Amino acid sequence: MTRKLVLENVTVSYNRIPAVHHLSATFESASCVALLGPNGAGKTTLLKAVAGLLPLETGRIDFDGGRRAVAYVPQREAVDWDFPVTVRGLVEMGRFSSLGNWGRFGAADDAAVAEALQVCDLEVLAGRQISALSGGQQQRAFLARAWAQQADIYLLDEPFTGLDRNATEAFAQAMRKLREAGKLVIASHHDLKSVESLFDHVLLINGELVASGPTAEAFTREHLDQAYAVHVFSGHAHP
Repeated sequence: MTRKLVLENVTVSYNRIPAVHHLSATFESASCVALLGPNGAGKTTLLKAVAGLLPLETGRIDFDGGRRAVAYVPQREAVDWDFPVTVRGLVEMGRFSSLGNWGRFGAADDAAVAEALQVCDLEVLAGRQISALSGGQQQRAFLARAWAQQADIYLLDEPFTGLDRNATEAFAQAMRKLREAGKLVIASHHDLKSVESLFDHVLLINGELVASGPTAEAFTREHLDQAYAVHVFSGHAHP
């Protein structure tokens, strides 16, 4: 069954100064959404608001009238990669919210962790410390933790930053598996040249909504010119 995430008149402010203001958009499950916009456009702010990490000043965020299970993957720079935990231990953390304070791992939890490791192609790395992983492997490890949460919505903050071509494709494959499983994936992204190959939907913002829709309709030169400085991005924008 297709479910919808609805953002209606969403405003998020810092010290009463709006970072995202009066933004409305609707997204369907089983899709990968590129969240685009220049630096300072409010992309991370919007992701955190959808994740419930920042309060709304106006508006509402609704997932088909019910509780939305959200998994949030921050930028790599926000993570302490020296924290002493293995890949499996990191993925197991994705189950903690469903266990409660005194819950113990059961068969369903073990199965969810095993599935996450398999989907993200990390089974052979399960015993390795996260500090010993490459950047692409680290990103997949955090996506696996999110997968283990068995959420409805996956919010990824610049997941492809710093990845080489092979790591990008490996991560993209894992992201597509989320979509195939009926999940909604929203990822902030800065490389305009790869948008069409990675995403089927685009949300383009610059403090406010510029465009939202299927990639073929929303990812246009006209919309990009509205969001970015034309002369800076003219070489990268979709014709």
